[in-house]
Amino acid sequence: MNCLRAGRFNLPLCSKTYVMGILNVTPDSFSDAGKYFDANKAAVYALEMCGQGADIIDIGAQSTRPDAEPVSAQTEIERLSPVLEALKGRLNVPVSVDTFYPQTAEYALSNGASIINDVSGRVDGRMASIVNSHNAGWVIMHNCGGAGAHPEYPQGVANAVRSFFEASLRRAGELAVESERICLDVGIGFGKSHEDNLTLIKELRKIKIDGIALLVGASRKRLIGIAANEPDPTARAAGTVAAHTLAIAGGADIIRVHDVRQAVQAARTAEAILYG
Repeated sequence: MNCLRAGRFNLPLCSKTYVMGILNVTPDSFSDAGKYFDANKAAVYALEMCGQGADIIDIGAQSTRPDAEPVSAQTEIERLSPVLEALKGRLNVPVSVDTFYPQTAEYALSNGASIINDVSGRVDGRMASIVNSHNAGWVIMHNCGGAGAHPEYPQGVANAVRSFFEASLRRAGELAVESERICLDVGIGFGKSHEDNLTLIKELRKIKIDGIALLVGASRKRLIGIAANEPDPTARAAGTVAAHTLAIAGGADIIRVHDVRQAVQAARTAEAILYG
């Protein structure tokens, strides 16, 4: 059976949709800025998400919204450190850390994380070495220019993402990263126009590579705000469920969400309809 392996965790594919709960420990994230910047509040919320059915907790210490001010690896580590310490031994699901810095990845994997969620859009040799040394999972995202960029895709965005996935898997193989430890992310909102984002969800079956975990993260993002004419990110839960339900039908293995309870309910219902 195909699976995503991450440290001591094995997540079989095709058996269920995994819900990755978002925990931002930043002062400037686009929808929950500063809400869980306090380490104790962050730990409590992580446990709450697990109680609601989250299969993975994804901790981010740097905002990747458009026009966000970048922070250093040291700042990320300083933000992550008290949260990882507070969660030590208290979770029975994988912890993912959202970073593109190898230094942060090394720290996180040495202190309880099992997955690196890398939004850089690169298959970096140093990151691969760190992932390998910890037998960790590695989320590789398609990201052409960052959240504020809108590049052209002459052959269509779905073909561009599929080609990137194939090239990333080849490069990861050259770096001795096993395919079972890789999860591919289409990168909703990263170097995509509104139409590109809609197309990726609509054409997900064309993009998915058999046997490799696929992640979709549309939660509260701008594509929902535009489609539903909803300017408030915290009021986009229903639109998020709609986008992620279509992604599940298209073969997504993991959905990355802010609203865990609703996402779990939607995922279980979608699975019952699709697979019986």
